[in-house]
Amino acid sequence: MPIPATIKINTRKNCRRKNMPALFGALFLMTFSIFFSSFLSAKVYMTNEQFFEQVSKQNPSAKFKTKTIWLKKTIQSKITNILDHKYPKLRLRYKISKNNDSPTSIWYLDEIGKERPITFGVSVKDDRIQAIRVLEFRESRGYEINIPSFASQFENIGVDEKKNLDKNIDGITGATMSVSAMKKVARLAILLHHSVKEIP
Repeated sequence: MPIPATIKINTRKNCRRKNMPALFGALFLMTFSIFFSSFLSAKVYMTNEQFFEQVSKQNPSAKFKTKTIWLKKTIQSKITNILDHKYPKLRLRYKISKNNDSPTSIWYLDEIGKERPITFGVSVKDDRIQAIRVLEFRESRGYEINIPSFASQFENIGVDEKKNLDKNIDGITGATMSVSAMKKVARLAILLHHSVKEIP
């Protein structure tokens, strides 16, 4: 005996309802796996604390204190000129030495390489880079910017009247975007240092 059309429709609806939890479960697992794989692909080369210790050894007599700078409209405008976008935070915490004549500041800054953010530690003194290191790398390529011999190119580098780096940085084949991100962060750190060094 043929099944009435109404029963067929109801049967289809019941099947859909039964399959909904499984569908949502599959979507959740897919989203979680993408997020988790992204998390696992992040390579931590150095922690904030380790970078701070490294900078402290370069400045043995300095006593650092933690402060906050609010990224107001004026400074965000200058940041945009460097990064080609606003910095995605309202404020930044930083460390600065109490030597008001020639303070050293320490920054932990993120910038996108090709697709994902790279975290850098940067110390600045006399408006020049004292040290810059890759702390956490999340890209699939371009990790070579972490090599100390490459990072050492940034030591004692400043900016010219156009706010560009005043020294040429040799690139790395296959790491163009990561190198560009590192250059931008160096310029950004100098800008931020200049903005806070005279704040009591």
